[in-house]
Amino acid sequence: MLLNIFQQSHHGHGGGDSHEDHGHGHGSIEVKMENDDIIEEELGQVALDILDCPDAIVIVAPIAGIDTENVDISINRNILTISGERRRPDVYDSADRILIEECFYGPFSRSVVLPENLAFNKIHADMENNLLSIQIPKLVYGEKTIKINKLER
Repeated sequence: MLLNIFQQSHHGHGGGDSHEDHGHGHGSIEVKMENDDIIEEELGQVALDILDCPDAIVIVAPIAGIDTENVDISINRNILTISGERRRPDVYDSADRILIEECFYGPFSRSVVLPENLAFNKIHADMENNLLSIQIPKLVYGEKTIKINKLER
């Protein structure tokens, strides 16, 4: 089963929720230093699906309300991280109060440990209709028979 291949890791420092967040809520706490003051900021999480296709691993993440230039995708060894920041729309500035608040605005991050048999140098990402799709081709290993040469004495 594919889920056994992947380990999930959530970025951030300090405490955090251990429950799985499916893109709606809050994750761990990010600690920032600003003018020698410590600022704790909630770090949202990105919901994602990981698909095992014949030639590639495909990661799909719905990321609504954010431009592609505000999404960062990075690879460090075999750890893929999706991060960015969703800014609160201007309409909130004119509201007297928020009656229900289920949407998360602010910085977000999600990291996954991927198998090492992937061509990370050929990673490709697309975003269409607020759906981020990341394709990472699988490495193809050819078969070869090796003959043993006889050494003559």
